[in-house]
Amino acid sequence: RRLSLLFALLLACGAVHADDLLEARKLLRAGEREAAMKRVDAVLAKKPADQDARFLKGVILGEDGRVREAMEVYQRLTQDYPELPEAHNNLAVLYAARGDLDRARQSLDMAIRTDPQYATAQENLGDVYIQLAARAYERASQLDANNRAARRKLALSREVLVRPKPPAAPVKP
Repeated sequence: RRLSLLFALLLACGAVHADDLLEARKLLRAGEREAAMKRVDAVLAKKPADQDARFLKGVILGEDGRVREAMEVYQRLTQDYPELPEAHNNLAVLYAARGDLDRARQSLDMAIRTDPQYATAQENLGDVYIQLAARAYERASQLDANNRAARRKLALSREVLVRPKPPAAPVKP
């Protein structure tokens, strides 16, 4: 009897956390980041290792422009939950946004290793490779001003990079 009561209490606690996170997601979608963060922080105060709450905190921080803090959250998540591809993906997006394409590629490789079917990470990896290619074509054009092929490829890669497309990341829970 005590065991079933304990089990019921554990389920109730889990439901409360899930409700708080669901509400935080709704608040975030409504643009109320501060209120969403309060909900997430309340969950984390009770359950600091909760991966969903930690992930959502990273999303909120990123949307709030607190990139360094968001990166710290994702880095810790990738250490604590290396099998969570979304954390690797979101960390990669932040790396790429600041121009650190090598780290972005490494994070995306890890996301894809953990889930080879993760289409968002695959697409983001393609974007990183296009940016790396553009850098190489630009350098080739600087080294040899007569290299028309490099200039043409640079123009094409830039065209692909600036074409409007729906954002592939960061992933939201």
